[in-house]
Amino acid sequence: MKKLIALFAVTSVASTAAIAGVALSGTSSVSYDDNGSAASATTYDADLTLTGTAGATTFTQTMDIDAGIAVTASTLATTIGPITVSADMHDEDDSATVSTTGGLSVDSGDNRSVTVSLDAPIGDATIGLDNSGDVTVAGTFSGVSISHTVKNGADKTVGSASIAGMDVSLTNDAGSSTWTIGTTVAGTKVTVGSDKSISAVFGVTGNTVTVKHVAERASAASTISTKYSTAQKDAYTTIAIARDLTSGAALAATYNTFDSSLTLKASVAF
Repeated sequence: MKKLIALFAVTSVASTAAIAGVALSGTSSVSYDDNGSAASATTYDADLTLTGTAGATTFTQTMDIDAGIAVTASTLATTIGPITVSADMHDEDDSATVSTTGGLSVDSGDNRSVTVSLDAPIGDATIGLDNSGDVTVAGTFSGVSISHTVKNGADKTVGSASIAGMDVSLTNDAGSSTWTIGTTVAGTKVTVGSDKSISAVFGVTGNTVTVKHVAERASAASTISTKYSTAQKDAYTTIAIARDLTSGAALAATYNTFDSSLTLKASVAF
């Protein structure tokens, strides 16, 4: 009997130590969209993230749990001095991916990978190297943050700074440049971009109001892997009102001029 008690005590201590390194977090929401002149729809979403930490090693898994349990991401990362090894262990189906420039219509294949990166400080900058051969040098000098990545024929440079009350960012990716300029005027945060987009965020009686205009833009070139043609996408404007409740939940209403739709969303993070 004493042996059994001793074994149970050891097992309990081991389990408690393991649980101490595990964290659970998640979000859940329900949205109602009147879809303008089309049929209205109600959607539900609940996601759970499990994070396990042991020393310098972290395992993270995210799951979609609103209609059964489906893994959406699974990564394992560890740091040894200036070297970080990260393994993407989830082969996701990205055929439904959609962006402002186009999306995939077929799965791109096995997305699992292992990345080895180096992050070493050199004076006021850091230099990084990943397993694709890309070298990145990043640092902040006199309030200006600069990052330059040396790639095979497609170098990328990103810079940002705050100048006279304005937040300025500039990106040059393989010769193509984009920029944004943001500032706050009378409590309203205004941001304009090189893609002719503009957004304004301000507070009204405890609510956060966001007005965003997206200019007309070209769709991605038509290929076997995209859903879209080369036709122009129409400009549209969204107006969103959001409020955080003392209960921890958040409410939001968004009107979209593209299809004259109104979306109502309630969400909570835990």
